[in-house]
Amino acid sequence: MVTWDLFIWFGAASVLLSATAAAVSAFNEERRIMRYIRVRTLAVALALMALLSLASFIVGLWISLGRPPLKTMGETRLWYSFFALAAGLFTYLRWRYRWILSFSTVLATVFIMVNIFRPEIHDQTLMPALQSPWFIPHVTVYMFSYSFLGCAFLLAVYRLFSSRTDVMPAADTLIYIGMAFLTFGMLSGALWAKEAWGHYWSWDPKETWALVTWLFYMLYIHLRLLGKGSDRLLCLLVVFSFICLQMCWWGVNYLPSAQDSIHVYNR
Repeated sequence: MVTWDLFIWFGAASVLLSATAAAVSAFNEERRIMRYIRVRTLAVALALMALLSLASFIVGLWISLGRPPLKTMGETRLWYSFFALAAGLFTYLRWRYRWILSFSTVLATVFIMVNIFRPEIHDQTLMPALQSPWFIPHVTVYMFSYSFLGCAFLLAVYRLFSSRTDVMPAADTLIYIGMAFLTFGMLSGALWAKEAWGHYWSWDPKETWALVTWLFYMLYIHLRLLGKGSDRLLCLLVVFSFICLQMCWWGVNYLPSAQDSIHVYNR
C-alpha cells in the first residue's frame, strides 16, 4: 500500500533525477552538434524518469486511498509538482531553453519538500459535494493550468533581469495554454457548483479571486495582441497575475471571509 510515509523516496528520486536533467541540459557544446543532441536526449530521458517517479506515487496513492488524490492542499501540491516538471520539460523541448529545467526543478522541489516535511494526510472519504464527476477534471485542469502559468512566471522574471527578448513568445504560448485550461477549470467549476449547490456562481472568496486572476491574465493577452505596453510592463503584469493565482489557490484560505467558504473542505 502506498502512503505518504513512502513519499520521501519517490520525491527524493524525482528531485535527484530532475536536478541531474537540469545539470545535463545546461551543458553547452556549440561546436559539436551531435554531442549536444546526445546530451539533450539524456536530459529529456532523466526528466521523463523524474516525472515517472511522481506519476508512480500518484497512481499508487490513488489506489490506496480509493479516491483521486486531489482533496487536500498536500495532494494538490503533489499534482503541481508533477505538472511543473512537465511544463518545464515541454518548454525545454519546444524552445530549447537550457535553463528552464533548472527553474522548473526548483519550483517543483519547493512543493515536494513541503509535502515531505508537512504531509497533509486525511481520511479516505470525500464529503458529498466532492463526490461528483466534475471533481477530477476540475482540479486536474487547474493544476495543469497553474503549472504552465508558473513556467510563464519564471520566463517573465528571467526577462525582467535579462536583455533577451525571445522569451516573450514562449511566455505567450505558455499563458495561452494555461489560460485555456484555466477557463475550462472555471467553467467546469460553475457546472459543478450548479449540481452541488444549485447555483453557478456565489461570489465566494475563492471564486472571486479566480475571476480576478483570469481577468489579469486576459488583460495581458489583450495587451500582447494589440502590441501595447513595454516588455517590462507586461512581465510585471505576468508576475502580478501569478501572485493573484497564488492568492486564489491557497492564500485565500487565510482570509477571515473564507472561513465559511464552501470551498473549504478540511473542517
